Amino acid sequence: MSSSIFHRGPALAGPQADGETLESVHQLATACERCDLYRNATQVVFGEGSPNASVILVGEQPGDKEDLAGRPFVGPAGHKLDICLAEAGIDRSQCYLTNAVKHFKFEERGKRRLHAKPNSGEIQRCAYWLAAEIRIVKPRLVVAMGATALASLLGRNVRVTRDRGKLFATPLGFPVLVTVHPSFLLRLPDPEEAAREQARFVDDLRKALPFFPAGPVLEGTGS
Repeated sequence: MSSSIFHRGPALAGPQADGETLESVHQLATACERCDLYRNATQVVFGEGSPNASVILVGEQPGDKEDLAGRPFVGPAGHKLDICLAEAGIDRSQCYLTNAVKHFKFEERGKRRLHAKPNSGEIQRCAYWLAAEIRIVKPRLVVAMGATALASLLGRNVRVTRDRGKLFATPLGFPVLVTVHPSFLLRLPDPEEAAREQARFVDDLRKALPFFPAGPVLEGTGS
């Protein structure tokens, strides 16, 4: 582990939703008004995947495609994540995928809705749902993809650029792996840089392989 000092963000130290199953917590989250983001979003976008997953992948917030579909990681960043998971040898169906913030925050530019970064208050209030997801799934590893996910899980003293690829111990018994959000790869204009960063992201994801039981990785790939 990179540190014996516990870093705890609101998802690991704050209040959490009641509910004994993901379905029951999801139902509660559909009526969430803990911050103002629900006012403009189409719907809450809850996590999905195996309730017994060994690894939880946490992104930042749903995008336009996710907001309309009501499912996480179904847009361009989700497609990029699928490619990188496969390259790392990880079966997406064996993971639980969710976001630190459950409603889409955006700015309107004509007919387009562009991603807007959640603020600290929104991250803190929405950690209420992420904390419950973590409690129910009981993962062996949580992967923080991007700064918003990292702030929710470990707080502001851990940084993506400085701590990328590191594993941080938590008082809940599982480590948190720090990496970028796959949307970062889509924003890189230079093809060579994009290829290098994608390879780094795949290497980060491969660090999750030891936390799976035998069998969930894809044959012929991985390390």
